[in-house]
Amino acid sequence: MLLDVDGTLLDTNYLHALAWWQAFRDAGVAGVSMSDTHRAVGIASAGLVERLASEADDRTKAKIVKRHSKRYAKLQDQVVAFSGADHLVRRCHDAGYRVVLATSGEKSDLDWMLPAIGVGEGILAGATTSGDVGEGKPAPDLLTTAMEQHDLDPAHTVAIGDTVWDVQAAQRAGVRVISLTCGGISGCELSGAGADEVFDGPADLVDRWDDSLLAKLV
Repeated sequence: MLLDVDGTLLDTNYLHALAWWQAFRDAGVAGVSMSDTHRAVGIASAGLVERLASEADDRTKAKIVKRHSKRYAKLQDQVVAFSGADHLVRRCHDAGYRVVLATSGEKSDLDWMLPAIGVGEGILAGATTSGDVGEGKPAPDLLTTAMEQHDLDPAHTVAIGDTVWDVQAAQRAGVRVISLTCGGISGCELSGAGADEVFDGPADLVDRWDDSLLAKLV
């Protein structure tokens, strides 16, 4: 089980969207809307900036990334878990899955992410973060590295995420993917991107566990 964190377990996507929007303005880059930043959340930082401000010079792009980190740090005390996030992680563990967090965040972010989710490390098989890979989502590196690090068989692995970038990364990594709409991306878009199944959020997935892929693979 490969679990995304931002927008999947933690209600952070709109906080990230705000921080990115502010960061572009801080760097003097005009024309990037809040909607633009929200729809790009989930792409690795350098890729997100390249997607939304490809015309900017390298110094400006680096400034945007740094300003996002500073802006987002001020919002972290507002982060909460989605309803059922801790139950989903425990349900996966209890069902026999090796549960690995696959997050584009940094390793140090786990210090606040894990308490926010509400699960201890004993429930998790481990975590793979941005520092472990050269290229973030939608490239498959984060997921393939997580499977290599934690000895997961792609044929019996499911990724859970909330963006089309998660879906694309899972497809390229050769694993099935369950999408959640709690991050703000519609079910139609996620299904259209190729998600195997779509649920409203962690609580909905736990409630409908017996009808999901998760019940069929164990």
